[in-house]
Amino acid sequence: MKTATKSPATGKARFIKSIVATARETNTQMPWERGATRMASIARRRAALQAHLRSA
Repeated sequence: MKTATKSPATGKARFIKSIVATARETNTQMPWERGATRMASIARRRAALQAHLRSA
């Protein structure tokens, strides 16, 4: 009895195609593209660090 099996290359090619398609559709902003939001976050972290260092 013969069973139909997919070759590993076929599954891998389909997987790669799906990854490439998802990457094309996704528009995630990188940290250096966020501008004011990023600077505000950095300022909050620095203020928290300064407060922690002063109280220590």
